[in-house]
Amino acid sequence: MSSNDVARILVVGGGYVGMYTALRLQRKLKQELRQGTVEVIVVDPEPYMTYQPFLPEAAAGSISPRHVVVPLRRVLPHCTVVIGEVTDIDHAEHRATITTLAAEETGSGAVEVAYDELVLAPGSISRTLPIPGLADVGIGFKTVEEAIGLRNHVLEQLDIASSTRDPAVRDAALTFVFVGGGYAGVEALAELEDMARYAVRYYHNITPDDMKWILVEATDRILPEVGPEMGRYAVRELRSRNIDVRMETRLESCEKRIAVLSDGSRFPTRTLVWTAGVKPHPILAATKLPLNGHGRLKCTAALQVDGVEHAWSAGDAAAVPDLTAGPPAKPDEPHPTCAPNAQHALRQARVLAENIAAAVRGGPIVDYAHKYAGSVASLGLHKGVAYIYGRKLRGYPAWLMHRAYHLGRMPTFNRKARVLAEWTLAGLFKREIVSLGSLENPRAEFELAADTGRHNEVL
Repeated sequence: MSSNDVARILVVGGGYVGMYTALRLQRKLKQELRQGTVEVIVVDPEPYMTYQPFLPEAAAGSISPRHVVVPLRRVLPHCTVVIGEVTDIDHAEHRATITTLAAEETGSGAVEVAYDELVLAPGSISRTLPIPGLADVGIGFKTVEEAIGLRNHVLEQLDIASSTRDPAVRDAALTFVFVGGGYAGVEALAELEDMARYAVRYYHNITPDDMKWILVEATDRILPEVGPEMGRYAVRELRSRNIDVRMETRLESCEKRIAVLSDGSRFPTRTLVWTAGVKPHPILAATKLPLNGHGRLKCTAALQVDGVEHAWSAGDAAAVPDLTAGPPAKPDEPHPTCAPNAQHALRQARVLAENIAAAVRGGPIVDYAHKYAGSVASLGLHKGVAYIYGRKLRGYPAWLMHRAYHLGRMPTFNRKARVLAEWTLAGLFKREIVSLGSLENPRAEFELAADTGRHNEVL
């Protein structure tokens, strides 16, 4: 208990694990929260949780961007939500240092928060490589801002290509390179290609054949989660749409807007999307808690940080033993761990909240065990692949299962209803192909008017 006799639970991160853990703690510790003997604090740089599986559809315009995010304060009314970033954790003293927006504005510095139980769920960040030019021209695909920015960017490239007479500029504008053949890369490329193919029907001088869509993957397969057979089907499906899928190929350079691949190919392009993996959040290394070779927290099957009391983790940040995988092949090999994906994160959050509630009340804790059910992936409108409980689906059934599965996992009835309504309307009306790139710089028009750059009025 804290010095003021309040058990304080600090949740670092408001993503899958952080939000779902806090949501369940609200229900499990309802009486304690009402009485004021327990406090749950959730810290995240953003005031919302992003449901990342819907980012490709948000980028394609099938779902409104505000409907793929869940406001933390709305779903966590009995928790204290702090918009800020945890910059340091001293678990020996049970204190965390938080930099908030107010601290930056007032210059008052960071604030320190004492806690009794620590939940580390900061998620992951994009894993980049020291490729020349990548930091200057690359576009990520992990946040809703990046998804909508990419949509606006793609439509803007069509406008550029339509309005120029320079063949080099036109070719670069109509060349779209995606690096990474996992879920994010394949689904983003497939949805955006679908959208662009539809959009060019409204351009008098651009056809679908004018566009070049290129997927670059360093390994010999894409979508490994759906199995080799469905992965090969996905490659055939993409190539049937004239998408250039290059496996066992790496991006060597993208300086001066020229993508240079390891097979010697060179593509002048104004669009390079980087989705080649993620890495643990840097805050984990600053905690001085035990990490594995991949930078994730070593955890027990009960989701406790191994050998550390009152510290918990799950999801991308945690290396949790997979109890359903069986023992390792050799005695000296480490035990297999759960894959850092949404399927495990959602279920781990449920067990994590139960165990923290038990720890606060003095009850027994349980181990996490879940046999991987399979995976689904969208390849654009009415197209997809799935591998669920050993069954393989492709085409429309797989796409329908993809939507049904993720709609069921979308938090809150409010968001489920809004997404379903948008899908229904999208089936009745035509796609929206409007670029709102000016939203990224809303003061540009006012600044221009203030500087009399466009309107030279005579006073």
